[in-house]
Amino acid sequence: MKVIKIKPIYKDNRGNISDIFYQHQIDHVAIINSKKGALRGDHFHKSTTQHMYMTKGKLIYYYRIANKPNDKIRSVIVSEGEMVTTGPFEVHALEILEDNQFIVFSEGKRGGKDYESDTFRVSPSLIPKKL
Repeated sequence: MKVIKIKPIYKDNRGNISDIFYQHQIDHVAIINSKKGALRGDHFHKSTTQHMYMTKGKLIYYYRIANKPNDKIRSVIVSEGEMVTTGPFEVHALEILEDNQFIVFSEGKRGGKDYESDTFRVSPSLIPKKL
């Protein structure tokens, strides 16, 4: 897991331009809108890498390695303008902290008829239960 802040590469009086990817192979792009309190994920991919770029709002990203179910579950808050990368065999789950939108850039199968072909669900959830 890696979180990076996307910074502008060019600025002038009109605004700025930020490169999300440059010379990088992407197979699928999706825009996901979520409501506050929604839970997503609790799965991993065996061969797909995903990059989630937050355009609005924020979420808590929970993660651990799939073949190490007793490993400590870690988390990080991902905010607007940041991107988190999920590699193969990284179990991930999302807790939506406020209405948000993020764009998912996938390297590998993830869209259309392939949406679930490299998705492996896990239980119990990585997201802790609220008291």
